[in-house]
Amino acid sequence: MNDATELLLTDSAVNQLNTLITSKANPELRFRVYVQGGGCSGFQYGFQFEDEQAGDDIEFDRGGVRVVVDPLSLQYLGGAEVDFIDDLMGTRFVVNNPNASTTCGCGASFGI
Repeated sequence: MNDATELLLTDSAVNQLNTLITSKANPELRFRVYVQGGGCSGFQYGFQFEDEQAGDDIEFDRGGVRVVVDPLSLQYLGGAEVDFIDDLMGTRFVVNNPNASTTCGCGASFGI
């Protein structure tokens, strides 16, 4: 796959995810990234850990982290980068998405 159809993770995101997965003592965990309707800009990002992937999921390995994305979400996330930020606003995962035409101030929602 090329970068336009993949979901990328920064080193900071990979390091934080590996730490979280290790703390949960379940090496089978996968990091799901998805898009759903809602938020102040029309769509919002979601993140969760799962033990298994669904039959139609696309799975990527990023630095030992198994990332899963459903095909519908990947249409909006292709070429995007997930980053982990620790700053004055707190710690959080954010998506830097070249497909988004608008992004809200919180960084959790976007429009196309």
